[in-house]
Amino acid sequence: MEKVRIGMIGSGFASRLHGNSFRRVGGIEVVLRGTADISADAARQLAEEYGYEYWTTDYHELLKDPEIDAVILCTPPRLHAEMLCEALKAGKHVLCEKPLTGYFGKEGDPELPGLHVPKKEMLKKVCLDMERLEEVVNQSRCIFMYAENYIYTPAIQRAAEFVRAKKSIITYLRGEESVQGSPSAGAGYWKNIGGGTLLRIGCHPLGGMLYLKREQARARGEDFGIHSLVADTGMVNPGIPEAERKYLNAKPQDVEDFGTVTITFTDGTKATVFANDNVVGGIRNYIDIYCNDATLHCHITPTDDLETYFVDDDGLENVYMSEKLEQKTGWNSVFVSESIKRGYVAQLQDFLECVAYNRQPLSGFSLARMTGELIYAAYVSAEEGRRVFWEEVQSL
Repeated sequence: MEKVRIGMIGSGFASRLHGNSFRRVGGIEVVLRGTADISADAARQLAEEYGYEYWTTDYHELLKDPEIDAVILCTPPRLHAEMLCEALKAGKHVLCEKPLTGYFGKEGDPELPGLHVPKKEMLKKVCLDMERLEEVVNQSRCIFMYAENYIYTPAIQRAAEFVRAKKSIITYLRGEESVQGSPSAGAGYWKNIGGGTLLRIGCHPLGGMLYLKREQARARGEDFGIHSLVADTGMVNPGIPEAERKYLNAKPQDVEDFGTVTITFTDGTKATVFANDNVVGGIRNYIDIYCNDATLHCHITPTDDLETYFVDDDGLENVYMSEKLEQKTGWNSVFVSESIKRGYVAQLQDFLECVAYNRQPLSGFSLARMTGELIYAAYVSAEEGRRVFWEEVQSL
């Protein structure tokens, strides 16, 4: 059996999504070698919780460790680009959480760049950074994987199988990720995340839809590309009276808490993404696929595998039911096999097999770059109130 030894950089929510999935990977021996975080307590706790052999507060120790084959970047987005380059140059395969990179401000920017820096300036910087990163990835002999779990969900994978088999034309895609806001106070600041809901959560349905159109094009022997896009974003939460938003966690300072973008592909077909931080009732993830000969609804979360009704929450204080759903009484749709249904297990399986057998993943750099550039082009569209053409983006 092939063996892959892992280093985890970062110890937040995403690192636990991966940690819960390692034990479900098959056919490969996974060795959890080390974890790194600037917080010693966080690094130690993660190592003890999942069985890593050691922990450190300096991620460079993982990159220098000859016993580590691959690292997973679960750090804040503003650190991704630098860490990715360092890891690849150190000879480590890399699985990078989303977004790959973004605009996080530069010297001389105002305190809230999201309100003051033109989005076209941001887009240009992101395009230049993506070009540089692509060169580093291409020059490396290591595997790079973009952690877009939507692609690996059983629903999306089955839908892609049908599209390939029938050689269907996808005429319209509609996808959404909506939540009750982020629990992180830093999510309200552009300098930390690189954007708001469209970047932070809208990237998921967008990545899934780009993958589906790519699979359609491959099955039909056609080219796949973007023609143009039009977007709208806004800050909804601040307009709600403070006393009436106690159930909403969004606290945008200079980022959007609502965003939508409609994409026109080069074949004239369409896709629309919705991302909203002001939704109660748990996380909502889906992609609807409308074809010339079929309609497919991919319900990622919630699902109806298990519905519960509790008159009280006695004994359930420490029982996890679903993400972003604190209320456990009444009727609820409970997550079952979450790490499988949301694609985390298959995502790790693909990455580890790529490392073990030297092949490329389903979710690679081209998807990461297109997703990032599309979202920043959407910011330009929303700010300037116009359609943005892809040839304009490619010329930057």
